[in-house]
Amino acid sequence: MTGLGLARRIGHISYRSEPELAQRFGRRAQDGEDPLHGGRYAVESYLDHHADKLAARFDANSYLVLSRAMDHHDIGRGRGGLAAALSVVKARSSVCAISSDRLYPPYQQEQLAALLPGLASLDVVQSLYGHDGFLIEVEQVSKVVAEALED
Repeated sequence: MTGLGLARRIGHISYRSEPELAQRFGRRAQDGEDPLHGGRYAVESYLDHHADKLAARFDANSYLVLSRAMDHHDIGRGRGGLAAALSVVKARSSVCAISSDRLYPPYQQEQLAALLPGLASLDVVQSLYGHDGFLIEVEQVSKVVAEALED
């Protein structure tokens, strides 16, 4: 469980944005703790909390398999590359980027929209929450989905 918790902490700081974490926590100490004498900063407490939640509900081997699948997924592999693979898409497409997403940065979504045939729409949701913006910015994401379903 220790390894899974550590993986969650690392993952969490890699897909949430630095401006969000700075705004929420800055250099504040956790209430009642002194980081200079063995205590934690507030951000450490937050990361510990999310690490404990994941470790209690998620199997470490599943986390490894899912992470590896994400690392190895390549839609262009065996299809002549990304452009060739996307060129055969016949569906109307809508692409949504989260402005602060470091896991799937907006430039990748711009590339995806440009490579999809036809006029794939591209919407950018403005968010401080990094990759989690798609879960947190409900109103903005709902609007993008609703517009994509119109017609």
